[in-house]
Amino acid sequence: MLLSTASAFPEPVSAAFSMAADLGYDGVEVMVMTEVATRDPDTLLRLMDTVGLPVRSVHSPCLLITARVWGTDPLVKLARSIDLAERLGATTVVVHPPFVWQRAAAANWVESVAELQSRTDIRIAVENMFPVKVARAMVNSYRPHWDPLSADYDWYTLDLSHTAASASDAMQMAHTMGDRLGHLHLADGSGAPKDEHLVPGRGGQPCGEMLEYLTRSGFSGAVAVEINTRGMSRDAREEDMAEALTFARLHLADSAPVPPDAVLTPDPGDPAAD
Repeated sequence: MLLSTASAFPEPVSAAFSMAADLGYDGVEVMVMTEVATRDPDTLLRLMDTVGLPVRSVHSPCLLITARVWGTDPLVKLARSIDLAERLGATTVVVHPPFVWQRAAAANWVESVAELQSRTDIRIAVENMFPVKVARAMVNSYRPHWDPLSADYDWYTLDLSHTAASASDAMQMAHTMGDRLGHLHLADGSGAPKDEHLVPGRGGQPCGEMLEYLTRSGFSGAVAVEINTRGMSRDAREEDMAEALTFARLHLADSAPVPPDAVLTPDPGDPAAD
């Protein structure tokens, strides 16, 4: 289980690493932000060494608040994110499709992602997004689409807050992605047309069912908790992170397959044991 450093925002990335270690997470996903430390490999390597946790995934700077981080070209941002992931020993880079106004990148985005993928072993996992509400209408603000299944990518990231905001069927999306589902952002949403990133279990998404499905299906990627804790105290922030981790581990354990050579010990209180 990974903790996305976005879950600690606006605290610095060092705080996210520290909380992830203290709470018992297995690793970290680094969201590249305006904070220089989030994109400096030497700083991140020191943090990894200090807290004893690996960085398993890097999230390219795709947000509006990171519009000028590593320039304005989404493909340059993606290439630099891959370089960072390789320096850190991560296996996945998460990326959003370009915004509609990023015309140059959008014109050949799918082909460019495929070309970058051919040059690296890092999984470039394109994330499902959601339409935005403009003058009472829902508008696609991404190209080629907010739904990455409209294009033929090698790898996908499935975000359960975004499935809520887009009113998508999360389980159907996972089934359609199949073996190309390489990464999961674990969060929840109420179904409102906005990106909420609630603690899993507090919204209407099939978070538990999804985790159980991934375990049964032999999912080879990573699960990263990506929740919104902005405006919270440190104690409240850690409580939400801990709750999300407990939720994930409970559902992953419940769906763990029994090894074929396991010896099952009957419960002495079970009549069937006699």
